[in-house]
Amino acid sequence: MKDIPAKNSDLETLIAQCRGGFPEKSLYILELPIFNPENGFPFLREILSCYAGLEEIRAGRCVAAQNTDEEGARAQNCYDYENLSRAGASQSQISRAELIKTAQKLSPDILGLKFNISAPEDIPQAIEILKEILGQTKIPLMLHGCGDDELDKLLLPALAGSAAQNCIIASANENTYKEIIPHTAQKHFVVLRSPIDINLAKEINILSSDLGQPLEKILIDTDIGGLGYGFEYGYSIIEKIRLEGANDKYLNMPIISFACEEALKTKEAKSNDFPPSFGNLSTRRIMFETAAASAVRAAGANLIVINHPQTLKTMKGLD
Repeated sequence: MKDIPAKNSDLETLIAQCRGGFPEKSLYILELPIFNPENGFPFLREILSCYAGLEEIRAGRCVAAQNTDEEGARAQNCYDYENLSRAGASQSQISRAELIKTAQKLSPDILGLKFNISAPEDIPQAIEILKEILGQTKIPLMLHGCGDDELDKLLLPALAGSAAQNCIIASANENTYKEIIPHTAQKHFVVLRSPIDINLAKEINILSSDLGQPLEKILIDTDIGGLGYGFEYGYSIIEKIRLEGANDKYLNMPIISFACEEALKTKEAKSNDFPPSFGNLSTRRIMFETAAASAVRAAGANLIVINHPQTLKTMKGLD
């Protein structure tokens, strides 16, 4: 897949290149907890200290002697990202705008916005935040719901209707697709999440298509565990869909994976209650996320959602 300058208008072009067998490259989505940022930014702050070159910048030393100019710029961007994440906890519009600006400097293919609302009353504020961000971004967007089915039935249609350009809307499932698809069918890509089963993935694709969602604007998410058997089974389903999709129009869609999010939910990636041989928790988190991302990349995932800039850097290096 050829590299394309990332602009909002390029989303359809980017996704179109994900079709047709095993991907030469994957697209990487850097996701930000843009609503209720105090719930997510401290986590980002903690693990960002592991980013290459960060300590040299803090001490005012030039990293050019050890890294290329590009590496130094990436380290500086990550340092800016850490500081702005700390400021973002205040929910001020200025800090949020600066955070978005700095996140784009890290060069993700797509910027993910996680709207982790907690009540229907939060939806008007979420829409205002989205409108504020739309004018600040130069790369494609994924608008990610909170994961609560009842809230997402209200939130995702509202976000889809407020987005001027086409975006990725994540996610609809067997409980929510009837409410969400009518609002994505005319413009947006939609992530269809199903349990770890190839037949269920195909079924929700067919049902969504019947409601008007174009097949070329469906992204498959078969779900996956973060570790162990759940991860291995999820990995194998991605491989099966890649193979079956070659001869089945209802499976021949790009696959998106949230494996990194699941990996970061595991006890090993959250707790210090392990022997010293497990290493530093912050480093361990990055390793868990990178291991998950590289595994689903090898299985054939076209789009991979990432939380940590260091993982983004590593995965882009693999491509």
